[in-house]
Amino acid sequence: MRILVTGANGMLGTDLCEILKDEDLIAASHKDLDITDLEMVKSKFNEYMPDVIINCAAMTNVDACETEKDLAYSLNAEGPKNLALATKEIDGTLIHISTDYVFKGDKHRPLRENDEIGPDSVYGKSKLQGEEAIENILDKYFIIRTAWLYGVHGPNFIKKMLELSENHDTLTVVNDQEGSPTFTKDLSIAIKEIIYSNKYGIYHVTNSGNTTWYDFAKLIFEKKGIDVNVEAVSSEEFAAPAPRPHYSVLSHDKWIKNGFTELRDYKDALDEYLQLL
Repeated sequence: MRILVTGANGMLGTDLCEILKDEDLIAASHKDLDITDLEMVKSKFNEYMPDVIINCAAMTNVDACETEKDLAYSLNAEGPKNLALATKEIDGTLIHISTDYVFKGDKHRPLRENDEIGPDSVYGKSKLQGEEAIENILDKYFIIRTAWLYGVHGPNFIKKMLELSENHDTLTVVNDQEGSPTFTKDLSIAIKEIIYSNKYGIYHVTNSGNTTWYDFAKLIFEKKGIDVNVEAVSSEEFAAPAPRPHYSVLSHDKWIKNGFTELRDYKDALDEYLQLL
């Protein structure tokens, strides 16, 4: 089986390629394959003839999406549509990475795949359009919604907290956003598990357990033995350009029901990650 990974040099893509290194793998960066160029996508697919395409290419800077809307929709909506069209032509399977931001985030129970969607941010809206295009074009697809990603090969919340703690005695962190921090290595292992499956559809996949950004920050410093004062603030006080879902805990019931392996607790994943830094 030949596997093509787009966005292969990103935080998730890099870990995914490492997990899939023993497969017949084609790792394509943005320079190798621009997913916003339909003719290029079709040409490369006909050249490579992959059985499975895993799309890790996206614009994930949530705040930048608010000011660079055209780029956000191009990468997060038009790009997945192009991949779906090209995948259909070669009768392949598309695995697409999506996000908790497609939800409004006002529920207070783990979100299921068929719950009402209603993104508030440009990032969420553009990612939802990408999902809808794939669903409209393909029968053989997996859409993996995940959340709060961190990994060794890219910028993330953990690195930011550790960096800030070097020059600050006190840090303010939002305490009204709840979710499941997810290690890209663990998500990559989960993606590998579905490559040979035909149980197509949308799935929610994150590390198990949940926390707030405030409590997660405190846990990071506790595990690293760093003495820094962490103060809780509201999302309104923090005033980021893009609105964030207040509740992003995703239900794993469908994932488990279909026989896939639930990811380990986020605290255990954090332990391994901190050892790798």
